[in-house]
Amino acid sequence: MPKSTLSPGRAGEEAALQILQMRGYKILDRNFRSRYGEIDIVAQDGNILVFVEVKTRWSRKYGYPEEAVTPRKLQSIIRTGEYYKVTHSDTPDLIRVDVVALEVDRGRVSKVRLIKNVTQ
Repeated sequence: MPKSTLSPGRAGEEAALQILQMRGYKILDRNFRSRYGEIDIVAQDGNILVFVEVKTRWSRKYGYPEEAVTPRKLQSIIRTGEYYKVTHSDTPDLIRVDVVALEVDRGRVSKVRLIKNVTQ
């Protein structure tokens, strides 16, 4: 699919993938779904299995992108991540949840924040 037809969420995920890979993350899965929820990106950072939530905002009208990761959403990611671990036995034992927060201005990513270990 050409980039011009990507949905805003999908475009944010594509940018997040590039950022994570540049920082040394190994991408294992994308858009993993279960009855518990969805994980945007499953990656490995060294010996840690990382569940990544991607949030993209085109305006701060509704706050910073990372503010959209509510306790309820975080709980959904953790439950889905636990299910992922059960169904993928060859993954690292240590896990964490990261958020990639992207702000877009005039169609380009203007700010990126990688927030590691949002559960603590």
